[in-house]
Amino acid sequence: MRVLLVEDAEDLAEATQGRLARSGIACDLAMSLAEAEACIGVQRYDAVVLDINLPDGSGTDLLRAMRRAGRNMPVLMLTAEFSLEAKISAFDLGADDYLVKPFDHRELEARLHAMVRREHGDKATEVILGQLSYNASGQVATVAGNRLNLTRREFALLGILVRARGQVLAKERLLEGIYSFDDATVGVNAIELYVARLRKKLIGSGVEIRTLRGLGYRLDVDG
Repeated sequence: MRVLLVEDAEDLAEATQGRLARSGIACDLAMSLAEAEACIGVQRYDAVVLDINLPDGSGTDLLRAMRRAGRNMPVLMLTAEFSLEAKISAFDLGADDYLVKPFDHRELEARLHAMVRREHGDKATEVILGQLSYNASGQVATVAGNRLNLTRREFALLGILVRARGQVLAKERLLEGIYSFDDATVGVNAIELYVARLRKKLIGSGVEIRTLRGLGYRLDVDG
């Protein structure tokens, strides 16, 4: 999962970005509306975490512009504004969720996973495909009940494939889903390495990562 965090409080922003990264969520940070607009203009995100009070305007202005432009990615408003009127206004503009500061990072992560699940039509926390069980919120994947030993990026890559099962995903799309702008420059060959590792760990799961030459990868369930 790759998210955009729009937050101008530096300490909070860096702490949140670091926590999400440790949970396997690639997170880009924008500290103003202008920076956020620039990020959204060049990158696809699974979700946006958006503060309301920003140095160059209101996050609700960005939300309004996104929805008018047809950008339907899930948006969670993260703000100190706790009034009912503020919440109703945000939802009316197209917000998907609303979290008031101060907050527990575990709740933020849970809400992000829930929004992305809804976006992909997975209402249950746990996705079961063949003998594979994938739980994004719990950061656990098992095969026939045995927990897989996955690195955070392997887990993130598996999550992308699980959510888009049956769809062909280009290497570039997978790469941008597990690395943020702040990560060191990595080539698409890294995806080949992660896929090779995942294939070995998914043996006996009834799930296969297929290569479609020249196109990318697709997660299929046998039978």
